[in-house]
Amino acid sequence: MGRLDGRIAVVSGAASGMGQGAALKLAQEGAIVEILDRNDAAETIALIREAGGEAAASVCDVTDEDQIRAAAQAVEARRGRIDILVNNAGILSGRKPWHELTRDEVDRFLQVNFMGYFLVSQAFYPLLKKSSAGRIINVASRTYYLANPGQMAYVASKGAVMGFTRVLAKELGPENITVNAVAPGMIATEGTLANSPVEAFDRVMQNQAIRKRGQPRHLAGLIAFLASDEAELITGQFMLCDGGGYLL
Repeated sequence: MGRLDGRIAVVSGAASGMGQGAALKLAQEGAIVEILDRNDAAETIALIREAGGEAAASVCDVTDEDQIRAAAQAVEARRGRIDILVNNAGILSGRKPWHELTRDEVDRFLQVNFMGYFLVSQAFYPLLKKSSAGRIINVASRTYYLANPGQMAYVASKGAVMGFTRVLAKELGPENITVNAVAPGMIATEGTLANSPVEAFDRVMQNQAIRKRGQPRHLAGLIAFLASDEAELITGQFMLCDGGGYLL
């Protein structure tokens, strides 16, 4: 018996990386997984099915309202409701001084990393209301606290996710829907490797209390816990999973 047997989970950006890790863990815990991704999620679906789980996917760019609406309709037709929504799809940044950023560059981060979460949550809210134990879990970033120079647009977009999480927790509490944000340390996903040299991972690890390199499965475990009944009174919170690299 899994903690999430019979639950329906929607995970955005689960074709690879941290989203894939979250989808696999939720499936291992018994959830039926629906993936939203603009890329082919066949690999994730195959891994879930090989392990005896059930999954389906919708091609969906989280900045495209028509695609989001179509995905929500497809999930409703297949499942009738959802119990868990993991907002994970996003873009990472390199390093660029704030005064060199263009309006379009800043807007791109806000559109994907914040508005994507907002639009997906809004579209799936009618299905989430049908759950007796609804969960929204937003993948945020500890850079909101670290305030890394050169990452102004990214930090601003993730800061917006923090505000979104806190207000939504208050608004959806009366409907028994919890809303939380989670953040990993530096994890070697394809997106992170494209913006950071391998040596950077070792430097970050040396600043951690637990000197282990973070893997997608570490954050996935926290997501699965917050999706479970054990976390029914946890809402409006920001939780780090970074080996003690940054202490709030």
